[in-house]
Amino acid sequence: MNTTKGNLLGINQETTRNLPDVKIILAMLWGAGMLSSLNGDTYRLNDPVVLKSSLSNTGSIVVTPVLLLVMALIFVGSIFMSVLTLTLKSPMSRWTNRIVGIFYAIIHLAFWALTIVSLSAGQAGIYEIVWYTAQLVFAFLVVWYAWKWPNSEG
Repeated sequence: MNTTKGNLLGINQETTRNLPDVKIILAMLWGAGMLSSLNGDTYRLNDPVVLKSSLSNTGSIVVTPVLLLVMALIFVGSIFMSVLTLTLKSPMSRWTNRIVGIFYAIIHLAFWALTIVSLSAGQAGIYEIVWYTAQLVFAFLVVWYAWKWPNSEG
C-alpha cells in the first residue's frame, strides 16, 4: 500500500516516481510498431510463395520505385516519430503523436484488410495477419496514449 510521505501537497511521491513518462511509452510504441514491420518483412522473405511472387513482381501489388519510396517513407516515419516524441515540447509532441498515429493506424488498417483479402485468395500467410495486427495495435495505442496524455500546461 502506498502512502503519502510528509508531502505538503498530499501527492503520493512513491506512486508518481514509479510511473513512466508518456513520452517514453510513446517512443517505445513507435519502436515496437517498427520492429513488428521488420519481423513481418523477415517472415515474408522466408515464405517461398510470397518470395517467388515478389521476385517475379506478379503479386497483387506491383512493386515500382515510387512504391518503394512511399514504403521507405512510411517505415522511416516510425523511426522519426520515436525521436520526435522524446525531443519535441510536450504540447507539440502530443498533437504530432495524435495526428501521425491516426495516419499510421489508417495505413495499418488498410494493409490488414488487404491481407485478409489476399489470405482468402491464397496469396498470403496467416503470419501476415499476426504482424499487421501487432502494428495496428501499436498504432492504436499511440493514439490512445497521446489522447490520454495529461495537459501539464493548463
